[in-house]
This record gives sequence, C-alpha cells and structure tokens, in this order.
Amino acid sequence: MAIEQYNRTMDKKIEKKRFSTKTLIMIGGAIAFVAVVIYGYTLSLKKTYSADADKLTISKVEYGDFEDVVLLNASVVPLTSVIVSSSEGGTVAQIFTENGASVVKGTPLLRIENSNAMMGYTSQQTAATEQINQLRKSRLDLEQNQRILNQDVLDVENNLRTAIRQYRIDSALFAKKVITQQEFNKSSQDYEYYQGKLKIVRQAIKQENQSRKMQLSQIDQSMGQMNESLEMIRRNIENMTIKAPVSGKLSSYDPVIGKSYNSNEMIGKIDVLQGYKLQSGVDEYYINRVKEGQTATCEFNGKTYNLTVSKVIPEVTAGQFQVEMIFKGAAPEGLRRGLSLQTKLTLSDNSKSLLLAQGQFFQSTGGSWVFVVNNGKATKKNVKIGRKNYLYYEILEGLAKGDEVITSSYDQFNQYDQVEINK
Repeated sequence: MAIEQYNRTMDKKIEKKRFSTKTLIMIGGAIAFVAVVIYGYTLSLKKTYSADADKLTISKVEYGDFEDVVLLNASVVPLTSVIVSSSEGGTVAQIFTENGASVVKGTPLLRIENSNAMMGYTSQQTAATEQINQLRKSRLDLEQNQRILNQDVLDVENNLRTAIRQYRIDSALFAKKVITQQEFNKSSQDYEYYQGKLKIVRQAIKQENQSRKMQLSQIDQSMGQMNESLEMIRRNIENMTIKAPVSGKLSSYDPVIGKSYNSNEMIGKIDVLQGYKLQSGVDEYYINRVKEGQTATCEFNGKTYNLTVSKVIPEVTAGQFQVEMIFKGAAPEGLRRGLSLQTKLTLSDNSKSLLLAQGQFFQSTGGSWVFVVNNGKATKKNVKIGRKNYLYYEILEGLAKGDEVITSSYDQFNQYDQVEINK
C-alpha cells in the first residue's frame, strides 16, 4: 500500500509558478507609483492659481471705433541739415569755431594737416608747372617758325617784283633790238623762277599753317588740362581749411586738436534755419504699414497741427525704424531743435471693431490666448488679435462684447489653466 501510494505521488504533474508572490507585490507597487505620479502631474497642470483681485487688471471687451494710429514721441529737427566733411583726411591743427555757433557760408571752421597729401600736391604742382612751361616753349617755337616762313614769303615776293620790273624793261628793249636775246632770256628766266618759288613758298606756308593750327589746338587743350589740375591742387590745399558750405547753425561738431578724420568723414552739421520737421522712431511692428504721404497730428502750445510723412527710413535699429514728418502749412512759432512733441500717426481710417485694452498679458501669450473672467474664476481661451494702437487691441476672434479679460501680466500663472480671483 505504501509503495503504491508513493508511486502515485511520483506520477503527479507539479506545475511551476511563473512569478512569486513577492515579485507580484513589487510589480503592483511600481504600477501604483507610476499611476500616482501621472495623476499628480495631471492635477498639477490643471490646478488652480489663486490671485488677489487688487493685483490684477481686468478689462471689459468693448465695441466701438478702432482708431488706427500710432502714438509717437517725435523730436523737432531742422527742415534741412547739411553735413560738413573734409575731402582729404588728416588731423585737426586749428579750430576756428565752436559747436552751436551761427555761421555764414564760407566761414572757416577748422584746419586739417596731412603731410603726405601736401607732399603729393607739391609734387603734382611741380610736374604740372614743368609741363606747362614745355608747352609754352613749343608754342613759341611754332610762332618763330611762322615768322621765318612769313619772312621767306616777303623775300620771294620782293625778288619777284624786281624780276617783273626787269622783265618788262627788257621786253621793251628787246623789242627795239636794244638788248640781245641772251639778256632777255635771263630776265624771263628770273621772272618765271620767282613766280614758281612764290607758289611753292605759299603752299608750304598753307600746309604749315594747317599743321600749326592743329598743334596749337592740342597745346591749348593740354595747357587747359594742366591749369585745371593746378586749380584742383590749389583747391585741395585750400580745402585743408574746412569752411561752412551753407549759412546756418553748427551742430554735432566736436573737434579737438590732434583728432584724426578720414576722407569724407562727417565733422559736423549745419542746420539751415528755414523751418523745422519732426523725426521719430517707430516700433518695427509697423514697418509694413507706415508709408510716405500718411497724415499725423501733434499739439503745441494748446493748438493742434497737421503733418505729413515725408520720408520713411526702413533700416531697423534697436527694434525701431525712423520716419520724418513735415508740417502742412507754417510750422508753429517757438519750435526749437530737440523739443519732443507727442504725435499721432494715422495708419488708416477708423473702423468699428471689438476692442480690448492693451496690457502686459500680450508679452506672456503673444496675443494667442487670454484669461477670461467668469464668476470669480478665469480660464484660458484662444483668441485672434488684429491691429493695435496706443490704447487697444483689435479683437478678430474668440471674444464677445462685455467679456472680462485679465490684461495684466501672466508671468506668475501662465502655466495654469485656471485662475481663482480672491476679492
């Protein structure tokens, strides 16, 4: 019996366990931990931020006229300014006037020294003078040759007249048989010889005159060029003393003895006192919307003045580009360079729109969403913002008239979905 029971026990199949109880407990614990972490993270994303009402700015969405303007802090500048520069670089040797001085055209401002340039000018002067002297000698030689040829003509003509008289006398004598044939032939030959010689000399003079005329023209042209070169050198030397190109008031002018300036580098400006214009930086946000011919207004001494955009300078520096505006009609009396005037630049006509007051929320969201307040709680809502002016944003989508929006900074709670507002 015992043996049979043992054999049955040996024949029974023993099943192997895949995981022990301890392992199962550890896996279950890990899964539970991960679930708790995920749940906690989800709750952290959706948790509510508590904020005091007095630390928030809440604005109501309105419907009204959107004034498409930009508010600028424009500076008064002269209507025309002329840059003062030196055609030749060098160092300041002498200063004659000070910044802010009123000058007339031609007033000496300063003198620049440049020894290398002066040596070059002196060498050029010497070479040009030598060439002019050589050209003058060539002209004198041509004139001397002309005098010689003229003298030759006179001699031949005089000999021809003598030969003609002798020929006429001998002709009469030969007809009367007073002189021989041989004597008559000599008179005839002399007459014909001097006639021929005069033709040759005159032909030579004609050719010489043509050649002389051409050479004199070339000499005159060359001498003119040399004299122009000398005049340019003289002006360059004279330009070492910088003079006022126009009459006006000297500005942006701060030379000191020994200071170096490059060729054509600005030394200062002269403001022509014939009127003023306004100049202002504009946020690069508007660079595609500001154009010449647009209108603007400013106030000065209690009066409103109209302006027109005369120039747009599209280069962006420090987030701004520059515009210039001129007054329609006479500029206000009492304007001074450097005064600041608050100016409204009109970009387009007014239009009816939903309006939301400007605020620091835009820096946090880029205008893509806002916190909308309802029953003491604010929740995120996507919006679409169009234009902006100095007071409002134009709301295109996402909000309705009467909605209340947190417009102050979201930096403290922009990662939350909801803000609970404590009264």
